Amino acid sequence: MATATAKKTKIKFRPMDDRVLIEPCKADGVTTGGIILPDAAREKPQRGKIIATGPGKLLDSGNRGEMSVSLGDEVFYGKYAGTEVDLGTDQYVVIRESDILAIVD
Repeated sequence: MATATAKKTKIKFRPMDDRVLIEPCKADGVTTGGIILPDAAREKPQRGKIIATGPGKLLDSGNRGEMSVSLGDEVFYGKYAGTEVDLGTDQYVVIRESDILAIVD
């Protein structure tokens, strides 16, 4: 279990159960043809770095399931998965572990 602290402020954040806090990668502002895109036209990022993890899903037996991701992992997640949260001036995404599509090696 980890606690995330926003970079510029002292806000603490600890995800519950099998949720993770992800810092999205910055969306690319230029197309391959060299066209500069405004913020409204940019795609939502689907890749990010795990900043904090919850303790794991509570199983029927009363034990906690082990998380298959850990702090610092770079992952792909669904485009519309999770909930966007603002911690101070930074934006993050909170998603369930099951919404993670892949870990980048």
